[in-house]
Amino acid sequence: MMKVLLCGGGNAIHVLSSYISARDDTHVTVLSLFPGEADKLRDAIPDEGIRCINDLGDDVYGKPDAVIGKAEDVPQDLDIVVFALPSFTHEMYLKALKPYLKAGVTIGAMPGEGGFDLCAIHNLGSDFCRHSNLFALETLPWACRILEYGKKVEVLGTKKEVEVIVSPKHGTTKDEVVTEVLHKLVGRLPELDPADNFLAVTLMNINSVWHPTISYGFYRNKDVTVPFDEPPLFYYGADEYTGEKLSKISDEVLEIKRVLLEKYPSLHLHSLHHVSEWMLRSYGDDIGDKTSIYTMLRTNKGYRGLTHPMREVQVEGQTKYLPNFRYRYFTEDLPMGLIVTRGIAELAGVKTPHMDDVILWCQEMLGKEYLVDGELKGKDLEYTRAPQRYGFKTLDAFMETNHYLDDAPTKAVENHVSSLATKVETPAQ
Repeated sequence: MMKVLLCGGGNAIHVLSSYISARDDTHVTVLSLFPGEADKLRDAIPDEGIRCINDLGDDVYGKPDAVIGKAEDVPQDLDIVVFALPSFTHEMYLKALKPYLKAGVTIGAMPGEGGFDLCAIHNLGSDFCRHSNLFALETLPWACRILEYGKKVEVLGTKKEVEVIVSPKHGTTKDEVVTEVLHKLVGRLPELDPADNFLAVTLMNINSVWHPTISYGFYRNKDVTVPFDEPPLFYYGADEYTGEKLSKISDEVLEIKRVLLEKYPSLHLHSLHHVSEWMLRSYGDDIGDKTSIYTMLRTNKGYRGLTHPMREVQVEGQTKYLPNFRYRYFTEDLPMGLIVTRGIAELAGVKTPHMDDVILWCQEMLGKEYLVDGELKGKDLEYTRAPQRYGFKTLDAFMETNHYLDDAPTKAVENHVSSLATKVETPAQ
């Protein structure tokens, strides 16, 4: 029996709770540290469990064994801990769970966002992490949304491929056993392809490019104080300029890759590729028009109906909508995503004018200060996962301290993951 701890309470946790609890070889606990959320979720789940409307087949019903609101109530000897919640809360959960986790646990995030390994090492300790398994998915396995809290969730589109890193030594380890277990837990699709290392996952963080840039592109020439009659479409509302901006920022990320490989020839970054390739690999035939990033955004059925995050306002007795710049597209994907990539670029000496355009606009909308005079030295940098926040001043120190050039797991880790594999046999869906 595999003991699984799911951390969070949002869209992804609803899907994971349904999928994993539907198995007869798992014991599933959901932990939410958000005040009142655990009680709300526990009370809402019906006896038959959470219904997940599955885009790949029959609906799935699963009910977690426990929903708790305190870290001290987690089961002993956990096998896997999954964070599926905003990355700015990762540190809070890691600190809360630290006294109750044993070395050897597999712990990670869906998605990992930028610098998840840096955050884990900082809070759990280097020795603990080197004797456990850290993992991160580059993105969620699906686009999903809650239809009825605690009762019904819909998978709008399951990605075809998602890259994952499992890293006992925070290097280029590809742990096929743990990846296999994760694959069985999330379903038969997407295919979980091994990424090269945590650095590759950080730089391939699609949300950090997608969400801030699409928001910037949509609002760049608009007065954000003028309300909308209805929430505007997010992906389907993107214009050609936005598609081109996404491509240029991705080009800047690939320039970071080129510089890193030139300086460290043994480094593996094969899994880091352009966002246009990511779209094709992730959604394939779900995309109607593959001509450009612009057309792919507007014809991907997995993105249909998704709107910009908004907040309701009343104008002369009518409900209108203003942009919600406190949504995770800004509070998460900027400080835990694009800022991390920008920090690595700064260490590598790579200029990022297009990335900077987006960061400067987003930080203004947030009322934050990260990038100042072309450098990451703003007063709010301490609330990010940029390398500079953790004291890294040189590229060499960043690469060596985080073992991005290592490639061999320890024997203890190999033994641990072999025992882990025996606890999960076949997928539930």
